[in-house]
Amino acid sequence: MKKAEYFSKDFEWDELRVEVENDPSFSYHLLPFQPSLSVAEEAESQPWNDFHHRHSSGKFFKERRYLLQEFPELVSCEENSRVLEVGCGNGSTVLPILRGNEKVTVYACDCSTEALERVKETIYASNIVSIEHRFHTFCCDFSTSGFPTWLTYNPYGRGNSETCLNDSSSLKESRCCIGGVDFVTLIFTLSALSLQRMPKSIKECFSVMRPGGLLLFRDYGLYDMSMLRFEMDKRVGFREYMRSDGTRSYFFSLDTVRDLFMGAGFIELELEYCCVKSLNRRNGKSMRRVWVHGKFQKPV
Repeated sequence: MKKAEYFSKDFEWDELRVEVENDPSFSYHLLPFQPSLSVAEEAESQPWNDFHHRHSSGKFFKERRYLLQEFPELVSCEENSRVLEVGCGNGSTVLPILRGNEKVTVYACDCSTEALERVKETIYASNIVSIEHRFHTFCCDFSTSGFPTWLTYNPYGRGNSETCLNDSSSLKESRCCIGGVDFVTLIFTLSALSLQRMPKSIKECFSVMRPGGLLLFRDYGLYDMSMLRFEMDKRVGFREYMRSDGTRSYFFSLDTVRDLFMGAGFIELELEYCCVKSLNRRNGKSMRRVWVHGKFQKPV
């Protein structure tokens, strides 16, 4: 397989910021906004379940081959390390992790049962070594109900979990305790939540991590091309938008990300904008994409 090329500094974010904030056509993105309580409390899982049903072929997603270059710790980690992928979708993040490291175990969750069916189809069709022992799925909306108790970090040890993990029914019924994970990946997941639910959701991630564990974060950044395409009537909050299908998208500044994760108890290791130019092959236009890259550690 050809190694993915990775770019992150095709342009300066501050130059884009000045351009956007001085363009009258984008002024509505900068206005204060007080979301209504009814919008903020709407269930967010059903629109995503419908989304994955519409895109059940999996062609909508591409494998994130750049992921191991961006987060090499997923390759260099100790044997038997445990990774929790939150909001796994159809497996575009899980697949390169399992391919890149044959010694990790991945627990993948999503609020969409449709997505979990797709991710299992994708992973089991990939012929990855020992996949039946290294890949486990469960349905969970961590923003509302939190993670199941068997996932919570246990300071007294991981417990004898291997037997029950080989029994998928035991995992489904949450009867095993794995005693925490070494990594949590939040890849284009947090932005799908309302801002009000983010602090609790990040604290949930903190609770299932072992001391010294890493949370690996990538999501939409402020003034990304897709943000500037939203029309005024799609705003449901400050820097928050809702698509016509009911799914949400929030666009992060570095300060917002820093406040959210440090407020939950994490230590900031890396935090920056990834600014990438890509070419639209249909019309030949250059597109400026902005993502936020972050690495955060649970204190030892």
